[in-house]
Amino acid sequence: MKLGKLKEIDIRKVWAHEQYDFSKWLANEENIKELSDTLNLSLTDVETEKFVGNYRCDILCKDEITGKVVLIENQLEATNHDHLGKIITYASGLDAAVVVWIVASAREEHASAIEWLNKHTGEELSFFLIEVHAYTIGDSDPAPMFRIIEQPNDFVKSVKSISKSNDISDAEKNRLEFWTQLNEVLEQRGKPFNKRKATTDHWYSIAMGSSECHISIDLVNKEHKIRVGVWIADNKELYDHFYAHKNAIEKVCGFELYWDRLENKKAALACTYIKDLDFDNQENYPELINNAIDLVLTIRKAFVPYLN
Repeated sequence: MKLGKLKEIDIRKVWAHEQYDFSKWLANEENIKELSDTLNLSLTDVETEKFVGNYRCDILCKDEITGKVVLIENQLEATNHDHLGKIITYASGLDAAVVVWIVASAREEHASAIEWLNKHTGEELSFFLIEVHAYTIGDSDPAPMFRIIEQPNDFVKSVKSISKSNDISDAEKNRLEFWTQLNEVLEQRGKPFNKRKATTDHWYSIAMGSSECHISIDLVNKEHKIRVGVWIADNKELYDHFYAHKNAIEKVCGFELYWDRLENKKAALACTYIKDLDFDNQENYPELINNAIDLVLTIRKAFVPYLN
């Protein structure tokens, strides 16, 4: 088999202008998803050229799961002090929780500055420094690639936050351990869905492509079970729509789901369970985690066609 060679090309030959070419390209649904996968976020509600006082940032969006505001500033050249100041100014003015600085090349001093910001800010703030490159193989079309230079170490930030609390329970420690192991398995499996930050919460949320609902993995240790299912936050009509297609959805799943409209609450859910969760015996964690990941993928495949 004859193999080609990757050849890096000048990104200015692909996108001549940051605002009119690159930002417009990045805001496209397919391309913002590529960036989402790189960041382990689910970016939605994309706006371009958002004004901050007399200035304007390139892209403003949200993380679908957490609702956090995400600021994206593009710079198709080497990093400089001016843009470093801009991203901090814009983040402050727009109350952004995630800042993404996309550049052609990252100077060492600016990479160190982003690393410092991540180390010295709380877990409510995250800074990413990302290089964008473009490659061809022979006469192929240019292929873009995002390369992470600096990113927050969410696990370290979680541990720092947790270490400040004197009230952390054994259950919270066990949940943090479970989610950390789940993230490791996700990496090993090539990230079939985006990782979330490991926390002490009993839930782990996965985007479905709509702010109206999401998939959740929930640890119910008291009942020695893991619940995996779709949560509809506040939309009974959407639940009824899903339920109207119950048979078709369960046919794709290959198993029956537990459906609960939760009449006295805003939320509603459709879920299934995995048995044998035990925080005191972690030998079966690999099996449980892989089963949970498989269920997420199956459930997402079954429900997503009915979101449109």
